[in-house]
Amino acid sequence: MSATNSIRKWAVAALAAVASTGAMNAQNNLLHTYTLGEGYTLSDSREDYAINLRGYIQPYFELKRYEDPDLNSNYSRVRMRRIRLRLTGYAAQQRIEYRLKFDLSGVSEAGEEMGQYLFDGFITYNFNRDHSLTVGQKVPTTDNRELQMGSQSLQLVERSRVTSVFSTIREFGLFYEGRYRFRNGSYIRPTFELTNGDGINAFAKDRGGLKVGGRIDFLPFGLFFNYGQFRQADLVREQSLKLVIGASYSYNSGMSSRRGRGSGDIIYLNDQGLESLPDYQKYGVDFLLKYRGFSMLGEFMASAASVPTDISQRVRNDGSISTSFEVDGQQDVENYVKGRMMLGRGYNIQMGYVFPSNWSIDARYCHLDADQHSFMNNGTFYNRPNYYTLGVTKYLARDYGFKIQASMTYVEASAGSNDVSSRPITGNEWIARVITTFAF
Repeated sequence: MSATNSIRKWAVAALAAVASTGAMNAQNNLLHTYTLGEGYTLSDSREDYAINLRGYIQPYFELKRYEDPDLNSNYSRVRMRRIRLRLTGYAAQQRIEYRLKFDLSGVSEAGEEMGQYLFDGFITYNFNRDHSLTVGQKVPTTDNRELQMGSQSLQLVERSRVTSVFSTIREFGLFYEGRYRFRNGSYIRPTFELTNGDGINAFAKDRGGLKVGGRIDFLPFGLFFNYGQFRQADLVREQSLKLVIGASYSYNSGMSSRRGRGSGDIIYLNDQGLESLPDYQKYGVDFLLKYRGFSMLGEFMASAASVPTDISQRVRNDGSISTSFEVDGQQDVENYVKGRMMLGRGYNIQMGYVFPSNWSIDARYCHLDADQHSFMNNGTFYNRPNYYTLGVTKYLARDYGFKIQASMTYVEASAGSNDVSSRPITGNEWIARVITTFAF
């Protein structure tokens, strides 16, 4: 039985369980709320226990045109960008919350094909209103701020390239979240994380050591309304200025992938045949501002690596061993290893305004600055320093329940870039995108 079929059967079973619970215990349970985009909530009459089921689908179209006159070709695709199903619940007296979230499209948050469908799977214990500890798989706070925002709430069709270059998307481990309120109404929100450093749950051998990191956010004007800190466009039209400024840092001890999204993707050995893996650190600063329909998001991320001096062999994709680390015609272990990792800097600045008619106009500028030896120089997937995007959205329902979005992106490609078929190109690119979101 395929993973997709298994998850689909699980989803049907979950729906049936929720429905049967409400039918069998009609006197003790009730349909507490239904809001388009926020899903169904079942709870007991005192709301000590609750279960929420929600989901959304996003049909997607993309057209890419290359300016290269010799290439004279376009690239287009139509697909289901996301098919998300989320089941959450809480037991207030026991101070327990939980979440299961699946994506049935098989596409990661950064748009890459992936073989796993479980996105979130965690249990949270709340010590009190301000402090909690989570164990399981979830979004890390050590990624850029945009990744903390639900994909159904994005103000542009796709996330920025800063997200695709630096983010790990999901991680498995322990997560602490805190909140401190000052007398003037401002808040500080610290987090601390200890994870396996391999991104999404590793079912095979766990490579390398652990990853440790954290974030601290400062909200000088109080909390955002209706979880606005974790949603992009200001649909609630904040009546007073809201701002969050944050900084994050993480250190991954012994990483076996480009940026910490996988386990065993890239393996190096020493003379004794033992694994010897590079360390990877990532840090960033960011902010989010909202006021009466206007929103602005700014992010900066950077990464660096430390390569062990005892690396002498590498494992090829077919499992064979090689002692070749050639860079520019010379044996260079350190720079060869760095050339397969995401090393460099990037920043993203975007802003938009939601009109009272529920139309929005949004714009983004994203810049990437790769190290000399970095996979960010790969001609097919990256090697493009500047992205300029203009988008328009029509919200057809309250909040994020139903919307249609379109965007146009101009991409500056550096010398040595290729098209999606790895053919060399000499010009820049245009990308048109359209996506529809329907959430229940």
